Amino acid sequence: MVKMESTEEQDRKLVLEFCHLLEKSKQLFNGLRDLPQYGHRQWQAYFGRTFDVYTKLWKFQQQHRMVLDSKYGLKRWQIGEIASKIGQLYYHYYLRTSETNYLNEAYQFYAAIRGRAYYSRAAKEDRPDLMVKKLRYYARFIVVCLLLKKMKLVRELVTELEKQIQEYTNTYEPEDHLEWSLVLEEIKGFIKAEAAVAVLHADSNPIILSHRLSPLTTPPCERSPHMTLSLQEILIVGSACEQAKFSELTMDMFRMLQTLEREPTESATNPLSMSHGLHGHDASPAASRIPPYGVPGSKGFLENGRHYRDNPHKYLLYKPSISQLLVFLASGFKELPLGGALLLYMSADGCFSTTKHPEDYGYELGGLATSVKRDSVDGGGLSCRGKSYKENHCLYPGDLYPFTRRPMFIIIDSDNSFVFQHIPRYFGQPLVVLMSPQDVPPAFQADVQHHGSLFTLFLHSPLTALCYICNVGDVPIHHWERCQTYVDRFITEASRLVTRCRIDEIEQGIGFIDSSYVQFFGDDFLRTLILRFVFCDVVLRLHRGFRGRHMRPRCEPQLPANELLEHPSLSHIIFQLASALDVRGHFSEGPECD
Repeated sequence: MVKMESTEEQDRKLVLEFCHLLEKSKQLFNGLRDLPQYGHRQWQAYFGRTFDVYTKLWKFQQQHRMVLDSKYGLKRWQIGEIASKIGQLYYHYYLRTSETNYLNEAYQFYAAIRGRAYYSRAAKEDRPDLMVKKLRYYARFIVVCLLLKKMKLVRELVTELEKQIQEYTNTYEPEDHLEWSLVLEEIKGFIKAEAAVAVLHADSNPIILSHRLSPLTTPPCERSPHMTLSLQEILIVGSACEQAKFSELTMDMFRMLQTLEREPTESATNPLSMSHGLHGHDASPAASRIPPYGVPGSKGFLENGRHYRDNPHKYLLYKPSISQLLVFLASGFKELPLGGALLLYMSADGCFSTTKHPEDYGYELGGLATSVKRDSVDGGGLSCRGKSYKENHCLYPGDLYPFTRRPMFIIIDSDNSFVFQHIPRYFGQPLVVLMSPQDVPPAFQADVQHHGSLFTLFLHSPLTALCYICNVGDVPIHHWERCQTYVDRFITEASRLVTRCRIDEIEQGIGFIDSSYVQFFGDDFLRTLILRFVFCDVVLRLHRGFRGRHMRPRCEPQLPANELLEHPSLSHIIFQLASALDVRGHFSEGPECD
């Protein structure tokens, strides 16, 4: 009898310990939303404590599942909720560190929830709040799969989500059913817009290609001592008001963030990315997937002597207020290490000036709309396409002047982009501004307004963009790979010409290319962006449909024309590529291609 009481007492203590860990984990998780979204050091310790508690909680429920089932009444959806929170932790850790390996870890937990059907009985609990948790899980899982380019699974999840929304609506007739219908339509629209050009297997099924940077896609470079800078901080801002979006990611943001990341890799020695199998009938993702307290850091950490951080740190801002944008810019500026560069990418509608004779290029030429939210002071609003923007919600070129105290690389994708070509270099620091065309041919206007900018598509996937402007909707994989070799040849030749310009400048004393480009050229990401900009400029200059200077991109400082942008060797490769795609008629007359 005494022994039985002892066992019951032990079980009671186990349940109390589980309840304590569960409550503590909820408190810490809810506290994450109060952490500042900018900076690096303010949030690391808190995230570490949160990971630590979830590690203990996950192990505890695994080790004592039988007791918790019988004495606490632990349900499968509760296990799923814990796994979902861990998946969210990993996703938010990815957002804060920019390390794509954490996306894989988030995926593992979300996939286990679906694979083990943890939420399968949620509808039978007669709890609408539990169904909402299930719907939110689906939406989060879809975002992670989109970022990992698991498009087949995305489509399966969308189908399942649609059924779950229908069941939720029919069962509870909730007030938020229209909101969930809107979420579903956003996802479907985003998927449709993302597939600009289909690459097909021999059986006509689409192939999903990744456009993150990898050793195979990193442009070659003849290094020089002047290539001193590395990209360390990034702001990606999406404010285009009519563009396809999902989960505060516009299409342009979605493409650019992948362009500025390396392919995620699996490491047999890194506990954060080891693939531990799911053992047993009801096994779950291994607890060792959860980073131990204090190990991961946004500035990188050593794992067996290796620097783990592969990607520059970035912030993603969807329609921020001007004050939010400037705060995040200041934070990135503050966090820049010695030899680091800051990149600002903005996809936004233009704010247009009515000043006929501007004297101040910093503020009298207009700028970019950062937000279409209602002004909190006087209740004024913003309209799309630059018709009546309030100045309070406009980023002007002059707003960026203070940040040019450090090396800065700016990409402006807007119908008012050219106003940023006059930013002065008051502080003598490297500064490059890449500006999109301000207009596109009428045939593309409706599509690019909703499906994402053509300029950003060129920076993301040059071959996709070229196919798109030549009305090539699908390409067999063997043909795609052949055409990609022409793109690779172009990038290699353009890289050689940039280096050649610098050598000629040193040997002959002729300034063919601004030193800012040379200093940025040593960084893999910035070199990729510069060379894809050259590809975009050459293609649009040769394309019959893009007539007029406003339909071509600009850059400041200007890149040399004869020695680079109009060099015959680059034009020749584009003509060869056009012939390979059987779209030679879209381009101006040039030499016949072999």
